[in-house]
Amino acid sequence: MVEFRIDRRSGVAPYVQIARQVEQALRLGLLMPGDQLPTAREVVAATAINPNTVLKAYRELDRAGLVEARPGLGTFVRRSLARPGAATDSPLGVELAGWAERARAAGLGRADVAALMTSVLEACFDGVPPGEERAVAAGPEAGSPAPDTTTTPLTPVTTTRTARADEGTG
Repeated sequence: MVEFRIDRRSGVAPYVQIARQVEQALRLGLLMPGDQLPTAREVVAATAINPNTVLKAYRELDRAGLVEARPGLGTFVRRSLARPGAATDSPLGVELAGWAERARAAGLGRADVAALMTSVLEACFDGVPPGEERAVAAGPEAGSPAPDTTTTPLTPVTTTRTARADEGTG
């Protein structure tokens, strides 16, 4: 089961945080097709947010084709976003966790690490095919994009495997 964490200080709407956390769990392989999301009532009890907020997040995920509502049964994962090597226990995940611990030990805070990661990700993934050289711009005036300040640091999502709807547990 997914446990949502809402950061009320982030400036990001709670329904967006819920949707992002589901997407993160899908990318990490923590949620798989057929898995059931917590009911709105369960999320409200755990996070003290309005039920309509939860339902809005689930509708957004449904529109994106990631989940589907089954009347009287709940909301179920329709498809995965997981890719090989993206799981937190994969070699890359373990290496990244080690790097994050070293950054923390060096005195960097969450915001410092997020800024560094954003910078590295932009340099690495902004339209440059792997293996090609990239011209480095001097700043916004040179055409480099401004950092995305609308993102929320992803909070850990914990899950426990539940029986899938197609496994006949009903």
